[in-house]
Formats: sequence, structure tokens, C-alpha cells
Amino acid sequence: MPNVKVFNMQGAEVGEIALSDEIFGVEPHVPAMHAVVRAYLNAQRQGTQSTLNREEVRGGGRKIYRQKGTGNARHHGRRAPQFTHGGVVFAPKPRDYRIEVPRKVRRLAMKSALSSKVAENDFVVVENMTAADAKTKTVVSMLKALGADKKALIVTNEVDEKMVRASGNIPGVKTTFTGSLNVTDILNSNKVVIAKEAVQTVEEVYAE
Repeated sequence: MPNVKVFNMQGAEVGEIALSDEIFGVEPHVPAMHAVVRAYLNAQRQGTQSTLNREEVRGGGRKIYRQKGTGNARHHGRRAPQFTHGGVVFAPKPRDYRIEVPRKVRRLAMKSALSSKVAENDFVVVENMTAADAKTKTVVSMLKALGADKKALIVTNEVDEKMVRASGNIPGVKTTFTGSLNVTDILNSNKVVIAKEAVQTVEEVYAE
């Protein structure tokens, strides 16, 4: 059972917390994480691209010159792809890029991502993490004290509007809560700064 230190917002160690082996101590499964990240990124695509193919482009109904005797290639109209203003070959059309990933794979990917951060000592647990004044300097000083001032993911137990507002304009810092925690954000951060009560919620949600 991995144990990690618990810090306060000033960076001082205030205790330890025992993490669940089933969630924070598994062997990272790279294919599962890859599948989930790919599905997440694909879901961000709008899929609204659309161009006209040869059938849809306007014009080109008349044969441009006779079939034989000109010395030129045999063409029907000027809307073939090789002509200016012609249709597009294999024209992209609106489509849905979403990929369905099995629930077990999603859970394994989440456990793998969390376990990798714990194994690399990039999982920082903070007691009583709050930004009551909703000021950026409060979050900046906290991250600097915790050694997470480069690229951090701040995880609160519930939606904390003040924390979101305080960290919104800090480069490289993203704020989320346990209900919207995802593998991509975890892997994309150098440090995961998580509230102590949020750790307990994650363990409850992903317990076998």
C-alpha cells in the first residue's frame, strides 16, 4: 500500500496518507491509457468539414471539346478534379470521430495514470486546499511551495469556482474536480495537486 506525504498550502508536511493498492499501486497499462487518450482527443473534433466532390460541384455539364482529333486527353467537363474549380477527390464529409472504449478499459487507464504519477512522486496531496479570496497569488504561492509551479493539475473534491477563478490565468495550470477527472489531463501534467478529501472520493468511485 503506497503512502504519500500530506502537505498544507504553505508546503509544510502535516502527515501521511495510505493510498489504495487497487487504484494507486497498479502496473501502468500503456495500451489502455493510449486508447482512452485517443478517444478523448477524437471526441474534441467537431467533424463538420465538408467539401464538394465531382458530382456536387456546379457546372461541367457540357463536353469541353470533341472526343477525337484534338490531340488532347479525352474529357467530358471542366469540373473533374484535375481542373481549376473542379471537384475534390475523396472529398471529406461530416462524420463522427468518437471511439467507444469499454468501461473496464477506461477504469484501468485511470488507475494506470494515477499509479504512474504516484510512482514518479508527482502526486501531491494537500490538506484544506482552498482559495477563499479567489486571488491568483494565493494559488501561485501554493504551487511554488509545493514544487508544482511548472505544469500542474489541481483537483478539488467538488466544483470550486473560487479556485477555478484564481488559477484561470496561470500558464500551464488546469483545475478540475473528481467528477470530471480524466486520463488525458493527468498524463498531460507534470504534477497532480489533489485535495485530501478528493483522494478519498477517487478511491470510493474506483474501488473494485
